[in-house]
Amino acid sequence: MSENLDPSPAPEERPSNTGDATPPPSTISKEERTMAMLCHLLAFSGLVIPFVGHILGPLVIWLVKKDTMPAVDAHGKESINFQITLTIVITACALTSFLILPALIAIAVAIAAMILIIMNAIKANEGQTVRYPFTIRFIK
Repeated sequence: MSENLDPSPAPEERPSNTGDATPPPSTISKEERTMAMLCHLLAFSGLVIPFVGHILGPLVIWLVKKDTMPAVDAHGKESINFQITLTIVITACALTSFLILPALIAIAVAIAAMILIIMNAIKANEGQTVRYPFTIRFIK
């Protein structure tokens, strides 16, 4: 006599408590995944257009596609929130750059930001939901 003693419901019966509006990866089209990836990668446009490009790039994609592509809406908000938070941190470090510690923090934050942007762009292209750490959620 073998009984299933696991009281948890089957995977298809389990309630989803992720809280994200992003559809499961299997339902996200290739175009939508590409646009979600661009929301993250266009943050590098700040290297071309200093001071605003890193926010402007993801903002444009998000504003154009947010109503028709739920994954782009979620990734765009996450990317924009991260870029705004990053701007605040780097500005605070720049204002106190006469001290050694803020300069070191700014360098570490810039390196971490590049790594996180690339990692989250790859995850977005795979159809996964991403969250940047230490991000202030300005856009919900």
